[in-house]
Amino acid sequence: MKLSRVGAIVATGALALGLAACSTSSDDSASTTLTVWDPGLLTKKTDDGAVADNSFLNIAVDQFEKDNPGVTVDLVTLSGDISKDAAQFQAASIAGNGPDVRIGYTGGNTVDYADFLEDLDGVFSDETMSDLSGWNTVRAGYAEDGALLGLPYGGGSYFYVFYNKELAEQAGIDLSTPPATWEDLVALGQQAKGKIGDAVPFWTPNQEGYVGAWVMAALVGGQLGPTAFTDMYSGKIPLTDPAMVAAYDAYAQPYELGLTNPDAGSIGNSEQLTGFVQGKGLFMVSGAWENGALEEAMGENAGVFPIPTLAGSAYPTALAGGPNVSVSITNYSENKDLAKKFLQYLAEPATIDQYVELFQTEPSNSASADTSVITNYYLKSEAEFVSSTDAVVYPFDNVMPQSVIDLFYRLNATVYTGQTTPEDAVSQLQDAYEAELAG
Repeated sequence: MKLSRVGAIVATGALALGLAACSTSSDDSASTTLTVWDPGLLTKKTDDGAVADNSFLNIAVDQFEKDNPGVTVDLVTLSGDISKDAAQFQAASIAGNGPDVRIGYTGGNTVDYADFLEDLDGVFSDETMSDLSGWNTVRAGYAEDGALLGLPYGGGSYFYVFYNKELAEQAGIDLSTPPATWEDLVALGQQAKGKIGDAVPFWTPNQEGYVGAWVMAALVGGQLGPTAFTDMYSGKIPLTDPAMVAAYDAYAQPYELGLTNPDAGSIGNSEQLTGFVQGKGLFMVSGAWENGALEEAMGENAGVFPIPTLAGSAYPTALAGGPNVSVSITNYSENKDLAKKFLQYLAEPATIDQYVELFQTEPSNSASADTSVITNYYLKSEAEFVSSTDAVVYPFDNVMPQSVIDLFYRLNATVYTGQTTPEDAVSQLQDAYEAELAG
């Protein structure tokens, strides 16, 4: 799910690690400054390209300050580079002068920093805990009884197949009912081959292996269920499980059958949406982060459906993806009570609705969400898929240690083009996982 981690970037220049992020302790919130670090996840650009005043987090901060007279929230927007921001947070936390509130990614980007994060169990009401989904992605070790390390924010990004309606009509394909299985999708690609001019059935820039991450999440998750990759993380399931091999076999079929652009392994993800909008392919595997640009470029001339699972899967409507954003409190903050109050405010369904309304890239993770705020053509369909799935599968590359994720991406690219066998790929992943544990 790497691409979903590229947020709007507002550089802060050389942000010194000695930044006085945690303000002087005070029992009186009227004289308190709360420092929040955000890598651009909740300050993404809105449709008109602005970041500051009409960005979600800025609006939320303004409202929180109005509701709490005298309180100042110092919002620091980081570089947006995952590795750089994580290293900066770790260094500042070791020194004890990081932020009061840290906004990061769910999964490993939160779990890996458990030593610096406050356990939030008991901070939220039972009603809130029942209302919001995604708590499993921010618990220590992904265990049900693990420390609660963050507030999962928003319904998250999920992985889909987008299709060009004009090319589908040209190929004589009716997609009013999406294909039920991966095999059905590949068969549609075969049907379209040679009937759509210079376009290919599957437009696939896959140099970085990101497409493979999205497809593997769906195909493995359909077989093993929502805990597929967290069970691999904990060692309950080996990375060499037959489900991984079967998924890799199926994932590589479009290239093997000549249904993709021949240069799929040598062109990058930056060409993904551009090529699709230009009509280079009938199908594009990507994620909900494309919604805004896709609607702007194509209006309603594209369609969307979840990446289908393998035939015979135990979870046939599994949907891969999940919450991206985690809001945490540092355990060294001197303003924990105020920070908890800020998180409680963010967790209100109406506040999350505002986030959804501004960005139109993901639904709310609140069961009491106001779905009327969704106006994006593609998100309307996607929200229905999220509500009807029989399993939400948290992806491999959100769960595993970074060294294993990096190898996973490389292998995804080479398995797709037939340079690495599925069996060799899963063996390498298992070895890397064991080396990480031993290290």
